[in-house]
Amino acid sequence: MDGDRADELVAAADVSAGVLREVAAGVRRMVAPNPSPFTHTGTCTYVVGRGIVAVVDPGPDDPAHVAALIAATEGERIAHILVTHTHRDHSPAARRLAAATGAEIVGCAPHRPRHPGAAGGLDAAHDPDHAPDRILADGDVLRGEGYSFEAVATPGHAANHLCFAHAQGDSLFSGDHVMAWSTSVVAPPDGSMGDYLASLEALRARGETTYWPGHGGPVREPARYVRALLHHRRQREAAILERLGAGDATVAAIVARLYDGLAPALAPAARLTTFAHLEDLVARGLAEADGEATPGANYRRRG
Repeated sequence: MDGDRADELVAAADVSAGVLREVAAGVRRMVAPNPSPFTHTGTCTYVVGRGIVAVVDPGPDDPAHVAALIAATEGERIAHILVTHTHRDHSPAARRLAAATGAEIVGCAPHRPRHPGAAGGLDAAHDPDHAPDRILADGDVLRGEGYSFEAVATPGHAANHLCFAHAQGDSLFSGDHVMAWSTSVVAPPDGSMGDYLASLEALRARGETTYWPGHGGPVREPARYVRALLHHRRQREAAILERLGAGDATVAAIVARLYDGLAPALAPAARLTTFAHLEDLVARGLAEADGEATPGANYRRRG
């Protein structure tokens, strides 16, 4: 391995917080100081371009993170702030950063609950104050000085989730839709397993060679990795159907069987994702619930 390539891999793998590091040509990353079981080492904030730049996913409303980002880009102008989705670990800092720099906030639409008034899921994790200056729809292109991004609609983890294809880097900023360190949490009512799987299928048709996710290091060979994610979800779906056939009728019973040894901190995510699979199976006529499909319902396999 040549020295330049080795240096690139070391930089790409380094996700220490608070330092803006170059991870690829024209792409720098700063990790927010918000590590958790759901955010890994923290939210990845990306700076794209030189001189006049764009910021992708500015992160949580953490004044120190925003100040560090501004200090690290001193002498440059932040022209655009792109937001993949409105979970609180991705979008709130956009407003603080825009106020300090005059940048335009673009990207995903504000959060609109899939089922207004419904309880549960990750709706409470959304940023209710997100107010972009410009909303991008699937296929829309944002052009800046030295960079451009194509919006790729990828609902599933969140109904308003976008990825951003970066033509100059042959890469895609994948938010929480595809990450190398973990599979995405899909949590109804805002999350949808059917949408998530369809979005993965849509990415399979694309040709980017690297994904830069919202948490953790880069996804190399993304087409292969996306195929693996789809295979994993289909295996999980088959396992859930098998447990339903064996008489496990509740989310809790299925999780206990399929997630043996799961860390307690991750149990809520496992329950939500299992429910998302059940909701999708009911919608496709492969399972049925006693009444409405809810996290507390009883389920059985059809056919």
